[in-house]
Amino acid sequence: QVQLAESGGGSVQAGGSLRLSCTPSGYTYTIYCMAWFRQAPGKERERVATIDRDVSPNYANSVRGRFTISQDNATNILYLQMNNLKPEDTALYYCAADFRSGGYCYSSRATKYWGQGTQVTVSS
Repeated sequence: QVQLAESGGGSVQAGGSLRLSCTPSGYTYTIYCMAWFRQAPGKERERVATIDRDVSPNYANSVRGRFTISQDNATNILYLQMNNLKPEDTALYYCAADFRSGGYCYSSRATKYWGQGTQVTVSS
């Protein structure tokens, strides 16, 4: 089992920045991929960015060029640096992880492990 704990959410004005963190615990050596998802009120959960052992980080079109996903190899802590935030980025942001290869961190229906979420609110 893997447990995930997010932190770093908050409220900012449009154009501002935030950095989210996700600290894994448990059988962290089994993690193959990690990702950030988000869910706005009344909308489906959507993928924001994914990182895994074999390929370069991958981003949703809506955040590419503004958000950066990274991981500390020593601690396995996952980060999401969010710059030039927009009101449409407002959502509950979730950290997710999986031990399987083959794209499991690209779909909210497939990913095995989830954190509780951290709220990001961007005002205009």
